[in-house]
Amino acid sequence: MNDMYERLEVLLRSLGVKKTELKIYRLLLEKKEPMRITEIQRELGISERSVREHVLSLYRKGILKRNLIQQGWLGYTYTAVSPGEVLESIKENILKRINELERELKGSSSTGN
Repeated sequence: MNDMYERLEVLLRSLGVKKTELKIYRLLLEKKEPMRITEIQRELGISERSVREHVLSLYRKGILKRNLIQQGWLGYTYTAVSPGEVLESIKENILKRINELERELKGSSSTGN
């Protein structure tokens, strides 16, 4: 299983996921429970601001899920998307981009460009 995570990390790195983002993703995968920004920060020993930036990036890429919580304050907890779901999402996005490019190429070749 560890080898599979390493191969997934290599793939994610090739797609522009940063080293610290991978540390956060792996932590959340291993913990298997929702974590707040401050908990991630304490666990990894990096600044809260840095954790916020990386977590937001991972969330936007579909690698993390977030859940709104209310405990006298509003905030989010984050969980890792399963490796299988991440791979499926990557595959879908790549295929979508390939299909768009193919349509553009066919359109430009039919107009003689």
